[in-house]
Amino acid sequence: MARGWLNALQSTPELKESVTIVGMVDLDRATAEALAEEFGLRGIAIGTDLGIVLEATKADLLFDVVVPQARRAVVSAGLLAGCHVLSEKPLAASMQEAEELTALAAKTGRMHAVVQNRRFISGVRRLRRAVDEGLIGELTGIHCDFFLGPHFGGFREAMDNVLLLDMAIHTFDAARFVSGKTPLSAYCIETNPSGSWYAHGASANATFRLSGDAVFTYRGSWCAEGRRTSWESAWRLVGSKGMLTWDGEDAFEASVAGNEPGLLHGFATLKVAPAPDDDHTHGHRSVITDFIRAIRTGTQPETVSADNIKSLAMVFGAIESARTGMPVNIEQQGH
Repeated sequence: MARGWLNALQSTPELKESVTIVGMVDLDRATAEALAEEFGLRGIAIGTDLGIVLEATKADLLFDVVVPQARRAVVSAGLLAGCHVLSEKPLAASMQEAEELTALAAKTGRMHAVVQNRRFISGVRRLRRAVDEGLIGELTGIHCDFFLGPHFGGFREAMDNVLLLDMAIHTFDAARFVSGKTPLSAYCIETNPSGSWYAHGASANATFRLSGDAVFTYRGSWCAEGRRTSWESAWRLVGSKGMLTWDGEDAFEASVAGNEPGLLHGFATLKVAPAPDDDHTHGHRSVITDFIRAIRTGTQPETVSADNIKSLAMVFGAIESARTGMPVNIEQQGH
């Protein structure tokens, strides 16, 4: 993931001009050295101790690209050193840790945000625009399917709740963004299907009750071989006037009720407008740019941790529901 962040920084003129990498830290020094060499980052501080490198460089920003279990320590060190911090997702390894980090960001007066790069793509922005403009009437349901079989190796295959914690957070956050609604409760069944190469939780089926009497459902598996969905999920939005589908790639279709006589009235197809702002459709490039601009202007980045904690509450609500077999109230979490 660090490679993806560095690519974004070096390929975006605004970021290349405004951000200077002064140090890199990794538990394996050779890994950091190899990455620095790959990106031509010569003469920077490289080490295995974050505190020492922060003290040596007097950095203004910390880009946190670590596994979830290390996030609390890394973000805390950065905020206490006076850095603004942009983290990989998820925001934290637990709701308690997330609340501690958001409180620490407020106490130190530093910015902490999360790279929810999937909401910074054209398709998600087009869905949000369609909902905002009432294309299919009042939104009553969002339904997402996610079925892939990636063989990552490494830490993901040893994680608990791997799909919910490491990947579903993207779709959950995007659904919250697209709908503009507040998640109220979660009910989830989580399994690790036969044939799974993950240690735990490679499949999940979750239902969320949203404000405004709306529903969000998610069906997903990370050990589903065969014909796959998009990494962005396959979406169906249901409104009071019609429906909008997106395959997660290029295919959009919006339709409202037609005028045919009989039991079913048929449908009329509508045009789905483009994303309202191309500047917000470039994934990592856009979310990092949004973060840097927020620091410059004193505004809040779109994925600031104080807001993103609401998406994390959906994840941990689903995990708790799967553990207990009961619905979980998440309305007050993250507020």
